[in-house]
Amino acid sequence: MSYIPEPLRRLVMERANYCCEYCLIGQEDYIWGHEVDHIIAEKHRGKTSEENLCYSCLNCNRHKGSDFASFDPETDEVAFLFNPRREKWSDHFRLEGARIIPLTPQGRVTVFLLDLNNAEILDERELLIKAYRYPCK
Repeated sequence: MSYIPEPLRRLVMERANYCCEYCLIGQEDYIWGHEVDHIIAEKHRGKTSEENLCYSCLNCNRHKGSDFASFDPETDEVAFLFNPRREKWSDHFRLEGARIIPLTPQGRVTVFLLDLNNAEILDERELLIKAYRYPCK
């Protein structure tokens, strides 16, 4: 794991407005905190650079690990995960209450691999919606 200089870490956090760039949960609303993550892992020659870093909650980051692709649950074809630096969230997902609905192969593999709609997380998001705190802005 590489060292991420504090100015770069701060830039990534501020750029994301302290929100997970995958599930849209705010840092203040997640007990385990968020992390600066390599979109393409270093073991796949991903660089520690502004273009390859995103802000991710611990849950999304742990599920993603060093993966950058998976099999689309609908087609069984390989598809890349959503890349928050190159793609727009709303092109691949939409919210239906607390549920994240995938719209594309990238969206489907991301929802599947990061387990974005498991029951416990949906319950947490429902509470945050009632408190007007989800999705984070």
